[in-house]
Amino acid sequence: MDMSSSEHTFFNFSFFKVDQKWRWLNDMTKKESAKEFVSILEQENNVRYRSYSLVGLREDADFMLWLAANRIDDMQSVIAKLYRTVLGKYITPSYTYLSVLKPSTYTGKAESSFLKGEKPLRYVIVYPFIKSREWYLLPYEERKRMMEEHALVGRRFPMVKLNTSYSFGLDDQDFMLAFETDDLYSFHELVMQLRETQVSRYVVKDTPMLVSIYKPLEEVINDLG
Repeated sequence: MDMSSSEHTFFNFSFFKVDQKWRWLNDMTKKESAKEFVSILEQENNVRYRSYSLVGLREDADFMLWLAANRIDDMQSVIAKLYRTVLGKYITPSYTYLSVLKPSTYTGKAESSFLKGEKPLRYVIVYPFIKSREWYLLPYEERKRMMEEHALVGRRFPMVKLNTSYSFGLDDQDFMLAFETDDLYSFHELVMQLRETQVSRYVVKDTPMLVSIYKPLEEVINDLG
C-alpha cells in the first residue's frame, strides 16, 4: 500500500479486553489461535498496523492495535475478520477512536513516524483531545501565537514524538494524539509543563490517557496469559 501521501490516511486506535476464559485454554490451542490472528493482519495489503500491550497497565484494556489505511472500510473489514478467529471470540472492544492525518492548521505539516516507516519507540501514549468552542472562535493569529508557545515546550523534549490526527466529523473528539517515546518519565514532565501553557485554558477533555508498550503481535497475545 502506498502511504507516501498522508493527506487521506485514516487511523484507527482499537483497544481490546480479553475474557479471562482465554487463559484456561491449553497452550497449543492458544499458540495456533495466535498464529491465525496474526496472519489476518499480515496478509492484509491495504492496512498497516502496530501492536501494543497494556497488560497490567489498565484494568479496562489489555492490548491495542493502531491501524492505518486509506479507507475506513478496509479497517472495518480486517477487524471483522479478527472477530471471526478463535481469539476474536474472547476479546471485547474497550475503546475505538477514528481519525485522519492532515496538515496542521498552524504549521502546514502532516507528519507521522508510523507512516514514514520509522522504528516504533518503546511506549505510545494515546488519548482523545477536545478543545472548547471558545477556542475556535478566537482570532486565528491569537490561536497561532498560543500554539507556538505550546510547540516551544514540546521542542524541549525531542525524545518524545507526536502523531497528531484529526477527528472532526469522524468521532466524538477533535483530535487523536499519539505520543511515542523510549523515556516515559520525559513524557510525564512534558505533560506537566504543557499544563502551564495558555492553550491549556481551552482544553475540555484529554482522557482516557492510555499508556501501552510496543511489542510484536505474537508477544502481545502471549501477554494475555
